[in-house]
Order: sequence, then C-alpha cells, then structure tokens
Amino acid sequence: MGNSLFSVLCLSFLFWATCYSLSSGDQERERITWLPGQPTNVGFAQYSGYVTVNQQAGRALFYWLVEAPESRGPDSRPLLLWLNGGPGCSSVAYGAAEEIGPFRINPDGKTLYLNPYAWNNLANVLFLESPAGVGFSYSNTTSDLYTAGDQKTAEDAYVFLVNWFERFPQYKHRDFYIAGESYAGHYVPQLSQLVYQRNKGIKNPVINFKGFMVGNAVTDDYHDYIGTFEYWWTHGLISDSTYKILRVACDFGSSQHPSSDCMKALRVAEVEQGNIDPYSIYTRPCNNTASLRRNLRGHYPWMSRAYDPCTERYSQAYFNLPEVQKAFHANVTGLSYPWKTCSDIVGVGNYWGDSPLSMLPIYRELIAAGLRIWVFSGDTDAVVPVTATRYSIDALKLPTITSWYPWYDHGKVGGWSQVYKGLTLVTVTGAGHEVPLHRPRQAYILFRSFLDNKPMPS
Repeated sequence: MGNSLFSVLCLSFLFWATCYSLSSGDQERERITWLPGQPTNVGFAQYSGYVTVNQQAGRALFYWLVEAPESRGPDSRPLLLWLNGGPGCSSVAYGAAEEIGPFRINPDGKTLYLNPYAWNNLANVLFLESPAGVGFSYSNTTSDLYTAGDQKTAEDAYVFLVNWFERFPQYKHRDFYIAGESYAGHYVPQLSQLVYQRNKGIKNPVINFKGFMVGNAVTDDYHDYIGTFEYWWTHGLISDSTYKILRVACDFGSSQHPSSDCMKALRVAEVEQGNIDPYSIYTRPCNNTASLRRNLRGHYPWMSRAYDPCTERYSQAYFNLPEVQKAFHANVTGLSYPWKTCSDIVGVGNYWGDSPLSMLPIYRELIAAGLRIWVFSGDTDAVVPVTATRYSIDALKLPTITSWYPWYDHGKVGGWSQVYKGLTLVTVTGAGHEVPLHRPRQAYILFRSFLDNKPMPS
C-alpha cells in the first residue's frame, strides 16, 4: 500500500484490523511459492515485489525477503536489510545470489543449490535493489536514472522502509539492522543516520534500529586512497616509482575530481597490476575459457570451497529467464532493457550526483548515539583493501577496548579483530571484496557474533 492515506488510517486503532488484513493480502500476493530450479523442501518463506517510493515520479524499488527457516523460529529473529554498492549494482545479484542469500546459482544459469552458510539461518534477510534503475527497480521518470546520488538513494531507501513495514507490520517492532559492502559503505551509514534522526521526530514512525555493519567499505576518500596505494605497493602489485607518484599526484582528500597526473598514474598502475582480479588478488579472473571453472581448491587451500569467478554470469542468465521474473513478481512494467548485475547508467561516469568525501562524521554521530557498529574487511581485496579501512578507522581516534588479536574457527586463524569504544573491526583472512563469497563460513561466524554483540571467538 504505502501511500499517506493508508499510513494515517493504520495509526488509528479503529482501522487496525482492516489495515492488517490489507497488509496480509499484499503479503500473500507477494509470496514466492516456488523459484525455477529451486531445491525441494527449503523450509522457509520468501516474498518479493515492489514498493513505490515516489508516486509522482513513478519510482519503485524491488525487494526480496527471505525469512528464517521455520525450524529456527522466524518470528523471534531480527530483520537485516542488505545493500550492495557500485553505485549502481544489484543486491539481488551479489548479496543474495553469491554471498549471504539462501541459494547459489549453478553454472547452467537455470538451477539453484542451497547455501549452507546463508544468513537467513540467523535472521530474516531483506535484499533491496537500490536506487531506481538498478536491477528490477525502476522509475517512470527517465531523468531519475541520470541524477541519482547519495542523498536521493538514502531518502528513497528510508521511504521504502517506512512503506515496507506497513506492508509487513509483524516486523515493525523487531530488532532491525542494516548491512552492506563496497559503496554501500556510503549507503549504510547514510540510511542509518536517516533512520536514527527520523526516529527522534514525533511525526515519523519509529523503526527499531539497533546498528549496522559494513564490509570492505568506501569510508573516507583521503584515508581510503592512502591505504589502497599502500596495499598495492606492499603486495607487489605496482612499482616503487608508481607508488611514489600516486602518493603525490592523487589528493582525494580535497577534491572529487582527480588531476590529470593522478589519472595518468592510475592508468600506469592498472597496466602494472596486469590481468588479475583486483577484488580477489590471489584468485583467477573469469574469462571465456572453460578451464577456469575447474576446482581451484588445490591451488588455494585456504578456501572452504572452490571459488568460481564466473558467478556473475550465472546471475545474468538466471534473473533474465521469463519464468524466474514471473516467480519473483518482477519486471511488471516490461523494462526496455535486460536485468543486469550492475546498471549501464546509474553510477556510471558523471551520472552520480552527491558523494561526500567522508562518512566519518556520520560514524561519530552514531557511535555517540550508542548504536552497534561493526566494520569488516577481507584481506585479499585490492579495491577497498584492509589498509584503507584501518586508516579510516584510525582517523576516528577511538579508545581501544580490546587490542588487536587473532580470532579462530576450528583452531585456525580466521582473521584478526580490534574492539574500540563504539566500534568493532574484524578482518577475514583469504577473503576478497565480497567476504561471504570467498569465506562463507567465516562470514557466517562474523554475522553471528555481530548479532550476539560478542567479540569474535578467540
């Protein structure tokens, strides 16, 4: 429903039963009864559909809710909103299909298999394709696709949440968390700040927001780039001379537009790095040769299962199947373009508006508010590397509660952690940019510790 009249009516006890009945009807219409290629007896409920966030412009965002299995008591589990970044990339393509979702897609692009480390075993998980123009989310106002930015993305996501909670009122008072990775290092804190601030307004609905978690997150341009260049150099990806030029020419702390000298040095760095997957520097990139799809476990024994670098291709195939879109109640407007893992327009080139240089002021505000904040980092990512994250967190100058220590999984080091006053940092060894893709079991332990608000197992 989601319009203002519906919201006003639902505030009245007199109309509560009617509103709940309407919400239940919407829920049932958006229930996923079966996904093509899905394993049998999955044991959990799924819903998907659209929530209008701007009636006048015709902007609507697509969501996929995966509840906890019946055996784990979904009614007592918290709600997690997951966002992917880009900007312009799909949370269904990445978060749901190859990271924390209940299913993974087989190489045939038609069938699914269960993810044993799916996060819905611990919480009810809500995936959102944001902003409009990403994935199945759309706008009837074409200019929206060319004028997206951080502020509009946060505002639309907040309106989505308010309207979605009206549609799913059983979640209204549930503990609520937000998580994401990469450029969602902007989305997550910004939306968290909006929810926190609007919760203080008398006229705004209260969302039972408890905290957020971000991974390999774009946080503070100045410190991020210092840490990134340092990571490239210390991991032997670039030459000494290029490293020195980058340090001098790229001053991202004062401008969003890199100088010509900086761009030249970045192009040299790209050539020096060669044909690697910068999101996971020790794994092979995906290309057209079938030989790369073989089991890589022998080459990379620190991985819990074979890593397939071509997972995005499987998503592209699966989510463009007409029967899949029908099962998801998706593409109801008949989009003129195919579903893609990342938009060809949103966030590309100059088609992104505001993007603050730093999220650290928001961190300071929300730390002072007492919200739970965890930051994690896979240490084989060269795009937003662990050194970048550590420099950004150091800039907060937080007191240390628990000094740097190794955490363990089955007697083996899973990474390292440091607990600050108001923030917990966790690294995951051997994981790339998408931590749950490369180290699913360790990411699961991380999420469980976050929900329990307990330090990583030492």
